[in-house]
Amino acid sequence: MTHIEFPYGKTKLSLDVEEKYLKGILLSHLDEYIPEKGETELVKEALENPVDSLKLSELAKGKKKVVIIASDHTRPVPSKIIMPLMLEEIRKSNPEADITILIATGFHRLTTREELINKFGEKIVNEEKIVIHESEKMEDMVYLGKLPSGGDLYVNKIAVEADLLCSEGFIEPHFFAGFSGGRKSVLPGVASKVTVLANHCSKFIDSKDARTGLLENNPIHKDMLFAAKAAKLQFICNVIINADKKVVYAVSGDVDKAHQKGVNFLRKYCMVDGLNADIAISTNGGYPLDQNIYQSVKGMTAAEATVKKGGVIIMLASAKDGHGGQSFYDTFTGDKPLNELYSEFMKRSAEETIADQWESQILTRILMHATVIYVSEADEDMIKNFRMIPAKSLEEALAKAREITGSEASIAAIPDGVSVMVVNKEN
Repeated sequence: MTHIEFPYGKTKLSLDVEEKYLKGILLSHLDEYIPEKGETELVKEALENPVDSLKLSELAKGKKKVVIIASDHTRPVPSKIIMPLMLEEIRKSNPEADITILIATGFHRLTTREELINKFGEKIVNEEKIVIHESEKMEDMVYLGKLPSGGDLYVNKIAVEADLLCSEGFIEPHFFAGFSGGRKSVLPGVASKVTVLANHCSKFIDSKDARTGLLENNPIHKDMLFAAKAAKLQFICNVIINADKKVVYAVSGDVDKAHQKGVNFLRKYCMVDGLNADIAISTNGGYPLDQNIYQSVKGMTAAEATVKKGGVIIMLASAKDGHGGQSFYDTFTGDKPLNELYSEFMKRSAEETIADQWESQILTRILMHATVIYVSEADEDMIKNFRMIPAKSLEEALAKAREITGSEASIAAIPDGVSVMVVNKEN
């Protein structure tokens, strides 16, 4: 028997699998990398050695309005480590700087005060100026021209009007932007709804270049990088974290070159070969990324890349917050066949993109490839409306999967579906 543990919410689910059924465990090798320094030291070192940029303290000299874009509650960015160091760097040379922390909610719900405290700690929340971006408030946006794709670029005016714009974040494989981090702080982070919809259009989501681990020729990435430069995002501090959410690598400096350095490091550890299994078990890495069904689609894409067509994906995500997007949920209610849903997505122009369409499109693609059994705390009827099969436990899900695939079905385990980039897909 092989004992496997899967992150689930703030806990773990475990499963013992007989070796004859276990085709393999897909893991990022990042946990094998042991940095020589601690988390704080790694970030400090990155700030001391920016890539193709002056130090943040040098950039901050003489600047009146300084804005730091920070990720929201859906991202496990270790802001308690990064943000104090960035604030210290800015005030080292400019103690009178007017600093605003702008929360990059993108198209997500607004971050609560409790979540801000959990993210930054009470001192920063109580003492610093924090503004939460609202993508639908066009009165808060400034027009910055056309994206390479032709979409209108509107960005939060707090970011645009800054004398120095910088950001914190983390880099991980991303299921259609290639990798998170860097330029994503601006688009979708602090961009308008109009801009996000144009960037996440059906044509781009359908592109074979808009996949996990791909940046070159990725139309979504191209728009995002353009937006970051148009908004004059001058300095980033990004980290890479392991399965325990601990910093193992940090990089700072130019939005493109520093991000690329982090991506190059991560590629060496997160690429894994697909297994072409009958059943694939995946997660979204536990809290905070598995708070809703919307976010958990990311972890499903890792399973999609390693499960046979017609096989079964078992997705483990607590989804305590429910669906995560009303439009996302409404798309699947009713009885319209999946292939018709997908055709509808593809018929829509970039200007006709609706909220959460990208997530709906990817989930539809996954569901046309494999049956999804979903283990969560969400309402069972909600799961069924998403055309998935609900299960209360991993054991129940596996029993249901074997009813579909047979008792001799092979199993691929992916303990953290958002930490790996699955390649060599055969199915």
